[in-house]
Amino acid sequence: MRIPVLAILAIATISASAPAWAQTYGSDYPVCLRVYGPATYYECRYTSLAQCNLSASGRAAQCVPNPYASNAYQDRPVRKRGVY
Repeated sequence: MRIPVLAILAIATISASAPAWAQTYGSDYPVCLRVYGPATYYECRYTSLAQCNLSASGRAAQCVPNPYASNAYQDRPVRKRGVY
């Protein structure tokens, strides 16, 4: 009787543990603020670098482009000219 009770308790403990975040950046905004300190974290809530820089002013923080944003900064494709 102890083994099934312990198995159920173990399964309940594992399933109740906090989920881990798979992605560091949020994908809704194109600019993130990386805040340094005892707990370094990202705030992806900014629509421009200027807006982010205002929040980073006076803090140990840096603004970075969000690589996972749906409209992330991309280089223009190189056009190749064909031979005529």
